[in-house]
Amino acid sequence: MGLFDFFKKKETAPEAQEALNKGLEKTKEGFLSKITKAVAGKSTVDDDVLDNLEEVLVTSDVGVTTTLKIIERIQDRVAKDKYLSTSELNLLLRDEIQLLLSENNSNDFRSFEYGNHKPYVIMVVGVNGVGKTTTIGKLAHKLKAEGLQVVLGAADTFRAAAVDQIKLWAERVGVRIVAQAMGSDPASVAFDTIQSAVANGEDVVIIDTAGRLHNKIGLMNELGKIKKVMEKVIPGAPHEILLVLDGSTGQNAFEQCKQFTEATDVNALAITKLDGTAKGGVVIGISDQFKIPVKYIGVGEGINDLQLFDKKAFVDGLFK
Repeated sequence: MGLFDFFKKKETAPEAQEALNKGLEKTKEGFLSKITKAVAGKSTVDDDVLDNLEEVLVTSDVGVTTTLKIIERIQDRVAKDKYLSTSELNLLLRDEIQLLLSENNSNDFRSFEYGNHKPYVIMVVGVNGVGKTTTIGKLAHKLKAEGLQVVLGAADTFRAAAVDQIKLWAERVGVRIVAQAMGSDPASVAFDTIQSAVANGEDVVIIDTAGRLHNKIGLMNELGKIKKVMEKVIPGAPHEILLVLDGSTGQNAFEQCKQFTEATDVNALAITKLDGTAKGGVVIGISDQFKIPVKYIGVGEGINDLQLFDKKAFVDGLFK
């Protein structure tokens, strides 16, 4: 049994699917209404329909590269089937998006084995304002609810507000936090947090980091230093480098993903604020272009509104 096997439980059904559907409402409304307009007056899928569909996907923040890939696949199907009605287009598009997500997220997070690391160390990265600290708090809440001992490390020491915010979350969800004075060395905070987690026999360590992007070399050096310090305490740590992206920023999220994947070895993504925007298509494009699994999505402001990403449930939410 892996440390995070609790996520295998069918927490999704029906409450989580309902929350997901609600969180994707704005994206779905925009997406489906655009598709309806794209096929208006047409009975078969022709070049005009495909051109219109291409525009729909690009304006839904799926991204140009991924859009062209989807259109090419649909063209192949049209050529093979000879006659494809516009009424079949939704079903075909749904299949192709789900297939694309499956290809880029080979692990199904309902049954993915996380291994037996104890403590399991997660380093969380992302620019300020994307919902990084909130994601940490909600994840800690989920883990604690399953009986796991969680400790947070406040390694974003450059902003007093960041330390205060993560302290509030720790208090709210009832988990331990390690923090130092503002301006302290972030690597020192990470070291102390992991060392104390080992000493206390705790299960999960979640380390917050600074979200500055204006100096990529500085960011790279800082994250590299934090990683080296972690490895001194636990070889192979961090086990997960989780990049948090704000889904409502659309194409800007692509740029942030590019910057952080160049700066450190990101191996998981959390996409937040999907409920407040019509830009949910960004999940599809980022998953496809960066080949990094989307692991968590934020679909609301409630403490339980962080979900493990389920590609089928996500696509169902877009097309229902």
